[in-house]
Amino acid sequence: MAGSTELSAPELSDDDFLRLDDPYFESENVAIVTGAASGIGQATAVALALNGLTVVGADIDVDGLAETSDRVESFDAAGEYHGVETDLTDDEDVEAVVAAAAEEGTLRYVANIAGMQHIASIAAFPMEKYDLLTDIMLRSPFKMAQEAIPHIEATDDGVGAIGNMSSVHGHYATKDKPAYITAKHGLTGLTRAIAAEGNGTLRGFSVSVGYVLTPLMVNQIEDTAEERGISKQEVIEDVMLGQARTKEMMTPAEVANLFTFGFSSHAKHLNGADLLFDGGYTHTYE
Repeated sequence: MAGSTELSAPELSDDDFLRLDDPYFESENVAIVTGAASGIGQATAVALALNGLTVVGADIDVDGLAETSDRVESFDAAGEYHGVETDLTDDEDVEAVVAAAAEEGTLRYVANIAGMQHIASIAAFPMEKYDLLTDIMLRSPFKMAQEAIPHIEATDDGVGAIGNMSSVHGHYATKDKPAYITAKHGLTGLTRAIAAEGNGTLRGFSVSVGYVLTPLMVNQIEDTAEERGISKQEVIEDVMLGQARTKEMMTPAEVANLFTFGFSSHAKHLNGADLLFDGGYTHTYE
């Protein structure tokens, strides 16, 4: 991948996805996935449906939600999928999608994946972009948890989990991504707060990865190249993959599999913690 500047997000394949035998992975149990119209969110919605859950995908992109539905159908998933147009910056929309999910069955899982990026220094960062980014990536996950937790607690055994999409940028900072870094560090606190209040059965966890080949990432390569005054090739090789020991980007399906595992009973001791799959970004250097 590092040898070419012509990048596109990979097509999802049935063989990409982890299948787990889990007593809670049944169609009567419901998972909400935000950002379900593309990228990691779309892959996670497909992965959870393939594992038998009823999935409610939340996104503002109606066409993308329909595309996710087509993906689920093409793989003949054991679970169901329902896309709900949702503006995650609107509290009433968040309340509505949680209510809609609860009507589909027993709400047990939430995957807060929706995200965006804006490349600029702190001094030059537009505050309207800061507000939008943190509304989507930090305030919305908080509101989603606030609405979903009572439903999970009301189940017969209180078992469920809220998984938050973090990043290597939730562990350290690089320049020109200050709002993104602020939001991801905040998600660490939210994840721990969910675990603290969950009494051991309702878990909170996060997933942190390096660079993932999504539509958002393809756009970010161009933005970073412009901001730093370097070529796209240099962005890929030096900025994105330079620090990693594993010299390839993750795929959306690989990240989706981490959410599948995190929601499963195999991960019952994953609580308040982070699944860090970063190819060596955060703990090695040259």
